[in-house]
Amino acid sequence: MATSSKTQEALALMALAMLVTNAAVAADDASPSCPRLTLHNLCPYPVWPLVTANAGYPSVAGTDSRLNGNGEGLVTMALPQGAWSGRVVARTGCADDGMSCDDNCSPQCKTGNTPPVTVAQVSVGGSGGLAEYSVSLVDGFNVPMVVTPCDFAAGAQCPTLGCAVDLTQDQECCPAAGAGARAPEGGCGAAGTEAALFKNRCPDTRTTSTDVEATPQNCIAPGELKVVFCPARDCPPSCN
Repeated sequence: MATSSKTQEALALMALAMLVTNAAVAADDASPSCPRLTLHNLCPYPVWPLVTANAGYPSVAGTDSRLNGNGEGLVTMALPQGAWSGRVVARTGCADDGMSCDDNCSPQCKTGNTPPVTVAQVSVGGSGGLAEYSVSLVDGFNVPMVVTPCDFAAGAQCPTLGCAVDLTQDQECCPAAGAGARAPEGGCGAAGTEAALFKNRCPDTRTTSTDVEATPQNCIAPGELKVVFCPARDCPPSCN
């Protein structure tokens, strides 16, 4: 029996709907995955990095743990899809023996969760896929740190930025005495003239609220941002 025109029209609409659905699924499969944030500790001592989202952005799971030194401490986490902004604080001297609280509590750190410590600031998913990142010494320094983007498009300006110099070993930058000059665990405050000294030693950091790095960046859609503690001087971290 011949198929009616209404039945043919219905079948055509069903076929079109299936094509649209399949195309949407294919587009989702082809879309880029969530950007990754990797933390790697090359210091000869442990670091307890704390990753916190800025106001209005979702938190990231698995961001409060010990990273052993000498390259053993390595963790990679997926950032939320779309725009995200947050910071990585380099904490040291933490006690996480679990005696004073349950397994879900944060370790108690001699640096605390606030400066004077070295801080990486990261934003991804901006206009056109723009990613922005920096290492801030505005409130002090305790651990050498750089941010290296990986898996970005050819031609993008995605330099390694930060400070690979241990400023705590520089008596001019970090004097042993003086108000605000030395923080717990050997950190250096940024009071007085220290900010200018920090900038001189590490020009690709931010040392004031209006400061920018000496090396320009225009990084579009990197697949990964790698924060490295105590990187080798004059040898940018590898993306491998």
